[in-house]
Amino acid sequence: MKTAALFLSLVPPLCAASFNVRDFGATGDGNTFDTVAIQKALDACNNSGGTVEFSAGTYLSQPLTLRTKTIFQLDAGATLEASTNQMDFMKTPGDWLKAKSSGDFIPFLGGKDLTDVTFTGGGVIDGNGSVWWGEAEQARQIKPGYTLPRPNLIVIERSKNVRLENLTLQNSPKFHFVPIDCEDVVISNVTVLAPERAANTDAIDPSNCKNVLITKCKIDVGDDNVAIKAGKKVAGREFACEDITVTDCTFLHGHGLSIGSETDGGVRNVTVRNCGFANTENGLRIKSQRGKGGLVENISYDGITMSNVNPAITLTCFYANNSAGDKTQSAAADEAMRGSKKIPAYRNIRIRNLTATCPKAAGIIVGLPENCISNVVLENVKITAAEGFQIRNAKGVQLKNVSVNVRQGGPFALDNAQVSGLDTRPR
Repeated sequence: MKTAALFLSLVPPLCAASFNVRDFGATGDGNTFDTVAIQKALDACNNSGGTVEFSAGTYLSQPLTLRTKTIFQLDAGATLEASTNQMDFMKTPGDWLKAKSSGDFIPFLGGKDLTDVTFTGGGVIDGNGSVWWGEAEQARQIKPGYTLPRPNLIVIERSKNVRLENLTLQNSPKFHFVPIDCEDVVISNVTVLAPERAANTDAIDPSNCKNVLITKCKIDVGDDNVAIKAGKKVAGREFACEDITVTDCTFLHGHGLSIGSETDGGVRNVTVRNCGFANTENGLRIKSQRGKGGLVENISYDGITMSNVNPAITLTCFYANNSAGDKTQSAAADEAMRGSKKIPAYRNIRIRNLTATCPKAAGIIVGLPENCISNVVLENVKITAAEGFQIRNAKGVQLKNVSVNVRQGGPFALDNAQVSGLDTRPR
């Protein structure tokens, strides 16, 4: 990705107009709905290359529609806060608990077919997710792995030159930032926060996107810290998701840095480097299953540190639509998909310079018997864990200067696996 050119393309024009939402009637008092005033400012700024500015204050709002060639600037001390009335987010009025999918909801901030959109300024966008999470957790307890339909915080679709920087996103009802079918996306110096137990509160989910940079972000949420998704084929592209870089990020609570489980459109050329993980449920994870399909290839991880992560590495084609239990999939669920022509494939994956401590398992590489995970290199990897590393249905796995120290059992358990570089010295 030509990152320098991408940054230059997002620089605002000189003498661009400024549209302060208070000039359009916003109060910023945290009690009065400022929706109409904010939307008027956004509409006035449309296609101008100007700035919609929120000075310090708390702006309570219902969902808003973003416009093209706009800088959305929340100054330090400014908070844009979502309505707590679920009906405000429904496309068709009704009982939100009976919604069939998240497509029945409007995101708090949404935009389609945009160009040159920037979110910036040092402020906060707060989704007031606490009014949604309780019901979501109850639904998940009844049906493990179930995602109760809810709105996302920010969704940008079919857009180019999108930048999110120097902001805090917090407490989304569901996912926080979701660019869909976008090209040239930069996410820089962003903090994303949600409680550890807040169901499905992914932080950053680039979906069917090309040329994405995620850098210098701090993420502490209740689900995937980053989830790269390719749920469908994209016209004119061999791979729905490609050329994605994640660098110099810190991941705290959450479910790690994931590719999948939506992989049908294909994912390639993902680079992750110089990232730290602490207390995440997973570390590096590629997840899919029969019925989802897709090729995931040319994935590189380098300079990764982990503390109290379970497990450090997960490459699985047996994802069970949950997190903690995704090492295996129920026999009935797997059997139901055996006839599917959509079979996921992972190949050309390199993990270098990783150190990790894992209270439970070190990791897994588990492909399908009919389609092994292939060409995986682990180099300069040191993992300390309670249990060893499982490798099953894999070929061309190379271990170079790899140390897995465990409290019980052997460091590696192999089944239908071609692995070179195992340390066979007596211990």
